[in-house]
Amino acid sequence: MASASPSLSARFTTQILPVALSDIDFPSDADSPNIPKASVTFTNLCKAADMIRNHVAPVAFPTETVYGLGASALSTTAVQQIFAAKNRPSDNPLIVHISSVSQLRRVLHTEVPDIYRPLIQRFWPGPLTIILPLPDAIRQEDGTEAAVISPACTPGQSTFGVRMPSHPVARSLIAITDTPIAAPSANASSRPSPTTAQHVYDDMSGRIPIILDGGACNVGLESTVVDGTVSPPAILRPGGVSLEEIRKYGGPLWKDVMTGKSEAGQDEKVRTPGMKYKHYSPKAKVVVFLGHGDGRVGEVAKYIRDLEGDLKIGVLSSRLFKFDSWDEDVKKKIYIVKELGKSGAEISRNLFAHLRDLDEAGVDLIIAEGVSEEDEGAAIMNRLRKAATEILDSHRHIMKN
Repeated sequence: MASASPSLSARFTTQILPVALSDIDFPSDADSPNIPKASVTFTNLCKAADMIRNHVAPVAFPTETVYGLGASALSTTAVQQIFAAKNRPSDNPLIVHISSVSQLRRVLHTEVPDIYRPLIQRFWPGPLTIILPLPDAIRQEDGTEAAVISPACTPGQSTFGVRMPSHPVARSLIAITDTPIAAPSANASSRPSPTTAQHVYDDMSGRIPIILDGGACNVGLESTVVDGTVSPPAILRPGGVSLEEIRKYGGPLWKDVMTGKSEAGQDEKVRTPGMKYKHYSPKAKVVVFLGHGDGRVGEVAKYIRDLEGDLKIGVLSSRLFKFDSWDEDVKKKIYIVKELGKSGAEISRNLFAHLRDLDEAGVDLIIAEGVSEEDEGAAIMNRLRKAATEILDSHRHIMKN
């Protein structure tokens, strides 16, 4: 069993540096962005790029999914700084981020297999990670061989995950650095992923030097990870691209795509983040209700009514929970209600932010409404299940540690 990486004591004065999306013109098929050289955006991107290029420390930056904590994927020293800053277990792999397909070829000496071509034509740049075989080691001038990608990114694996983010700040940072960037979410390990610069600051202040503030993330959940190196191909982690979209746009080779297991044993090697260890968890206990309608008469209202003690209760509602219709005894027990939204996109965008909001409100218990698992629902429920202490559905009761 892997131990956590060594903790990094606070040693930075963390700066939040603004970057304006309106300053960046980065066409999806381009290799580099157009950014006014005199702009604050360009200056701050260059400051962050220098940190990464010189392996000073990881920096945080926005992507369309969540904020990432990035360092050079080519340097083990740099990658280990990510693990230390997050206090992340060392056997939890990292995804490598690129700015263009040409960078994948030129720097990582890797071609995209044909099986992925229809998917990346549709979803790159975007919230899709693909699994590829590790590139062959390169022979150095002294005759020794060195891995192209740091083995710290891919503990014990012969594959790596790679994606091209669509967020102009993320792509620009990678392009300016001209270095593939390893980047997990920019939160303390096990906490809900950050979707604003302030979330990052709350978790990482003093542990990293720079947070690039590009506003709130518009997807809100991490990328979908697909594995085309196995037959049939598999979804290893649901995310910003749904199973239905993979089947629709992937062509014949993806029509039988399987959804892999979402959790792994402590001693099991995994190809993607999010399968081991505690993830996405607020400080409060989280109870997820599935298949309980709007809660007016069923087990949701009864569960809340029967709770003993002076608990501060928060509720995450979406499509079915109707707080206004609950009886007064139940309402009196609820401290705060946060609406996730009705559409899958709204719920995805708000989930991590609202879990953090309820933590800030100091609640002791979070009652969360589960959703059906079509389209974005699979990724939403994947995160809720990992955050949950208990799952109560209309057919069975699942206790978690």
